[in-house]
Amino acid sequence: MKTHKDLDVWKNSISFVTQLYQETQHFPSTERFGLTSQLRRSAVSVPSNLAEGFARRGVKERIHFLYIALGSNSEIETQLIIAENLSFLSERIATELKNENQKIGKQLVNLIRYFENQ
Repeated sequence: MKTHKDLDVWKNSISFVTQLYQETQHFPSTERFGLTSQLRRSAVSVPSNLAEGFARRGVKERIHFLYIALGSNSEIETQLIIAENLSFLSERIATELKNENQKIGKQLVNLIRYFENQ
């Protein structure tokens, strides 16, 4: 693995951010600085922290940033549930997004375990 761009989890999280931005365009304008902004920032945080972690030399630092990405991943799950409860997302779209977010979370956990066992 050469850079963060070689990681499937990074590629998947970039695609997820794109999809999330498209879906949150339909949120009420009153949520522009609320849930819309929070969801987008949390989603962008995942690939951003992956990139920052892989720019660090030490494994300990890398793991630290992976845990930050995992924390953002957990925030997204909560925010998607709230968006669905408020009917900002259809059940189908919310389920798709939650499933993809869960997949990314599992990939992050596996990557953390990999580096912790080195």
